[in-house]
Amino acid sequence: MWGLLLLSAAAFTDVTTDLLPAGLLPQMSGALRVSPARIGLLVTAFAIASACAAIPVTALLRGLPRRPVLAGALAGFALFDAVTAIAPSYLVMFAARLFLGVLGGTLWSLLAGTAARMVPAERRGRAIAIVLGGITAALCLGIPAGTALAGAVGWRGSFAVLAALALVLAILVRLLLPPLSPDESGGARPPVRRVAAMPGVAAVLTITLLLLTGHQVMYTYIAPFLRYAGFGRTGLVLLVFGAATVAGIAVAGALADRRLQRALAGTLAVLCLAMGALGLAGRVPAVLLVAVALWGAAYGAAPTLLQTALIRASGAASADVATSLQTTIYNLGIAAGSLAGGLVLGGLGARALPWAAGLLIAIALTATRRTQII
Repeated sequence: MWGLLLLSAAAFTDVTTDLLPAGLLPQMSGALRVSPARIGLLVTAFAIASACAAIPVTALLRGLPRRPVLAGALAGFALFDAVTAIAPSYLVMFAARLFLGVLGGTLWSLLAGTAARMVPAERRGRAIAIVLGGITAALCLGIPAGTALAGAVGWRGSFAVLAALALVLAILVRLLLPPLSPDESGGARPPVRRVAAMPGVAAVLTITLLLLTGHQVMYTYIAPFLRYAGFGRTGLVLLVFGAATVAGIAVAGALADRRLQRALAGTLAVLCLAMGALGLAGRVPAVLLVAVALWGAAYGAAPTLLQTALIRASGAASADVATSLQTTIYNLGIAAGSLAGGLVLGGLGARALPWAAGLLIAIALTATRRTQII
């Protein structure tokens, strides 16, 4: 359990580092004398570097023991978060974010696979749920806390605290994380293309891409949709969404080891229902909040179910490479969803956003039902 909690804390550090600039746009923009849009590019730079690095770096490092690699990635987070905290210019900070993205892609590719190797096969779903709980903690606690801290000590202080946290985690991982057993960390390791061709892997990756693209269509442009709906309390909506993800992760952890495919299909069906409710009656406040809660719960469950399905399809020995493929797909889905959502918003208006998102998720649901993914 201590090892899983350390991995969860690493996920928390990764996601908080990734998204914190979005919560500090005004302060960072004024201090660095650049537009808010250029501060937003710091998040984009992290995501692009993560997507590009996940597969090649993981393939390069997969023959090394997991414990020192994870500790090294966290030490890198400590270094480049510290560089961010003291960066004298935007260009220096942008370069630091690129390095952080490479480290983030590497770290994220290893977390689920390491968790899967630390527990018996029948408990992998619950173990992955614990680790991915770090995402929810970052969204519900990390970003708001970092933003609030910046109000007290400045945005550089927030990144300095993140650097200190990453350094402590690097030390704890190096000292306390259990080593992998020899039969799982050694032996023949299939190349990336062979892992991608394993039965079920391509299906899980396709479902992941459709889900992330659909989710991001709606999530990126939630503020314009709420303006269309006449509900101005964006903070409340995001709070409901974030709180609901906690329930989703708890349910996913309970079902992933027993009814994986049904749970994934049910999760996607709930997402379709939520998008349909937003499209049909999103201007009714009660319907809006209930639909957002269902959306958050289902989306909170999805990563655990998808990671568990992927690792079952690839096997624990190839989990790191399979997860690196999924890391790239996640980032591609985020980029594609943001782009598609912008096109829908500009062409059809905010009222069309939930329908576009629901269509993509419905295709993912169809793929889940028609394909044996595990």
